[in-house]
Amino acid sequence: MEFLSQINIALRGPTGQPQSASDTIARLADRLSPSTLLADRRAAVLALKGLSRDCKAEVGRLTLPGLLDVLQNDAEVDADIGKAVLETLIVLCEVDENAPAAARELGYKHTDVVLADDKIAHKLFALMADHSFYLRYSALQFLSVLLQNRRQVVQNYFLKAPVGVTSLIALLEDKREIIRNEAIFTIQSLISQSPEIQKIMAFEGAFEKLFNIIVGEQGLEGGVVVQDALTCIDGLLRFNQSNQSYFRGSSLPPVLLSLVGFPPNLPFNTPAPQQFALQLWDVPQKRANVSLVVGLIGLLGRQAGPPDGLSIACTRCLTEFGLASNAPTDIKTQALRLVPANVSALPLAEMVVTPYVPVPDTNGEEWDRLEPASALDALVELILHGEYNNIIDGERRTKDGMELRGAALGIFQNFVQKEEISEAIVQAMVSQPGSQAPVTPLLYALTTVPVSPLNIPSVTSTHFATLLFAHLLRASPCAKLTARSIVPQASAQGGGGAFFVPADGDAPPPADDEAEADEPQTLLQILSEHLSLAFLTRARTDLPDKEAREWDRLCVGYLCLLIQWLWEDPAAVREFLEAGALGVLVEPINQTAEEDAMIPGLCAFLLGVIYEFNREPGEVTRSTIHPILTRLGIDVLSGRIVHLRDDERFRAVGPDNFVAASPSTHVPPHHPHQGPPAAGQTKAEVEEGEIWFDWAFVDFWKSNYYTIQKGITVDPNSLSSAAGQESAILIASLRDVIRGQAAEIEKLQTQLKALTNASSETEALRARVASLTEQLQSSDQKKREVEKEQEDLLVLLDELNSKRRRDKERMRQANMDVSEDEDDDDDEDDDEE
Repeated sequence: MEFLSQINIALRGPTGQPQSASDTIARLADRLSPSTLLADRRAAVLALKGLSRDCKAEVGRLTLPGLLDVLQNDAEVDADIGKAVLETLIVLCEVDENAPAAARELGYKHTDVVLADDKIAHKLFALMADHSFYLRYSALQFLSVLLQNRRQVVQNYFLKAPVGVTSLIALLEDKREIIRNEAIFTIQSLISQSPEIQKIMAFEGAFEKLFNIIVGEQGLEGGVVVQDALTCIDGLLRFNQSNQSYFRGSSLPPVLLSLVGFPPNLPFNTPAPQQFALQLWDVPQKRANVSLVVGLIGLLGRQAGPPDGLSIACTRCLTEFGLASNAPTDIKTQALRLVPANVSALPLAEMVVTPYVPVPDTNGEEWDRLEPASALDALVELILHGEYNNIIDGERRTKDGMELRGAALGIFQNFVQKEEISEAIVQAMVSQPGSQAPVTPLLYALTTVPVSPLNIPSVTSTHFATLLFAHLLRASPCAKLTARSIVPQASAQGGGGAFFVPADGDAPPPADDEAEADEPQTLLQILSEHLSLAFLTRARTDLPDKEAREWDRLCVGYLCLLIQWLWEDPAAVREFLEAGALGVLVEPINQTAEEDAMIPGLCAFLLGVIYEFNREPGEVTRSTIHPILTRLGIDVLSGRIVHLRDDERFRAVGPDNFVAASPSTHVPPHHPHQGPPAAGQTKAEVEEGEIWFDWAFVDFWKSNYYTIQKGITVDPNSLSSAAGQESAILIASLRDVIRGQAAEIEKLQTQLKALTNASSETEALRARVASLTEQLQSSDQKKREVEKEQEDLLVLLDELNSKRRRDKERMRQANMDVSEDEDDDDDEDDDEE
């Protein structure tokens, strides 16, 4: 009752008449003076708390200094007034992003007053160590508001606070979950973009305490608290090399891998355990938690220099996630994208994985385990045939599935960067003497004959096969040389025969049918034949738009592969021309339809590559091709090449993602599935995607299209532009070598001269040393002679003294006089003796 009476007195004047809000706030501000009783200040703060939401500007203008004084002086004395003043300050400083600009500016203004100096910030850090539950919780909330509004200022104060780190880290072990969870959220904001605070938190034991929270919350099966803790760990590690080194050297990385059930020391020839490969994914929160853990594993997998044991274990875990688990498709894609670029150091051909496929009509509850296979084989199967061998998607080309296959394609590209690896894979497709060529999945998909009506999964497999084979050949002349020796079996070609599309000019003379039937075709000849077939079928006017688009996709795949194969490979160019495929490129370039610049642009580019690198003798020479270029028009060809980059399908390709949404599908976002879709799920609920180019080809085209543009203008009898450029580069490099060698010779001559001078000085010093040695020896000899003379003199003196004493003794015995000096001398001699 006394409390209500005090508030009533504050709200009503001394005469009992109601007052305006400003008058009431001014009167309450007077009650905040330290000269008033603590109970009066408490009542005033509670009243201001009630008025702060409706009269935020007035309360801040009139009472903010007084509220800060109360927080500074009374919060630790009285927990109730501390809680009330903190809650009032939270209302005054919080900023609602959806509020008008004036309201947001008011919150920032109040925050600037609070943070005018470091006293309030240091007070908040001290209050977090208070034993009162409400005081701790309110202090954390107010600190979060200040961090949201002025993070850098609070961070600077935090670095200078005497008890800030200790009190905040201690809250992570608070038994009250609400305080612990609020502390995690506050730490997320505090460490953002501050490497210094991140280091302090790490060395104060933040990692250990956060992992204790995760384990205590049932690991990845836990709720949003686990997600916040993992987000906090990610914030401590993501852009802080020092913390990464500290974390890698601790005992926590195995704990991180164990959260997803992956054993850190798994041998390469042992598959991952089933509890890792097959998990339940019904709870969406688990997907969010696992996604964060996968991101952290990918962060630890990146290692500068040769990979160590931890980076190999992390890379193995990511590979197993993407190739041999039932994880949602988006998590698989994330895992494969995080595999380090130096994956060639990982023995994919030796690593054993055990793929799983869902049993049909079980909604992902039952799974069949397939035979163990190498990770490289599983990777190629995933690229060619999709997730679970495409038994879920069927005829659909889902965007999630295409992104997964695109991520796997990126791993394959990084794996075959070493020329010896790509050459070994291509060599495995070449038939050995006395045996037929092996039918590998890649070779089978590459040589499958397209038949109308097209099968979408088959088209997709062939398209991905062209991308895979292009990665094998692009930067390896040895692989290109080996690829020309590939002669697929007839069964691998899907029954493809001698299909011929005549080039411009007279048809070749008829060949013997039996000889033609018996003569095997090389892979390059088969690809040129399939390209001709695709162009013929594509030219039909009765094709539905959807199937015509798929034929375009096949043409793009063949053209991109041939462009990269024939680049800088004159022997391959000659074989391609001998297959009679030159005339196939002319008609698409001549088409007048402006809506599609992709096929004409690629054909013009391939024609330019053929003209540029046609350097070996044959029936079709540069002089033969030049009239065709002239008839088509040099400007037209240049325009076709340049307009390719204006195509939306070409421009949309980027380094990180080259999967685009299919233009025929406009559906809501698709959530990752656990296994096969439910029985009631319709196909229209899944977003479809498509691939036309990968980034490797786009980057290749951008780097070389100008060379082709310039090359088609060169006279056939002159040196090609690329050859001229190579000659210029060779001459420049030789000049650099000569300059380098001249500089090296000059340097060696200088060193030789210095050594010669040093040698002369050495000889002089040696002569001086010899002279001094000789002088020293002579001096020693003289010294020894002098010493010997001195010894002889001493011996002679001793003999004389002895003889003198004997003579004096005889004189005394003879009673002869002996002088006193002589006696003294004798006495001295006796004393000396």
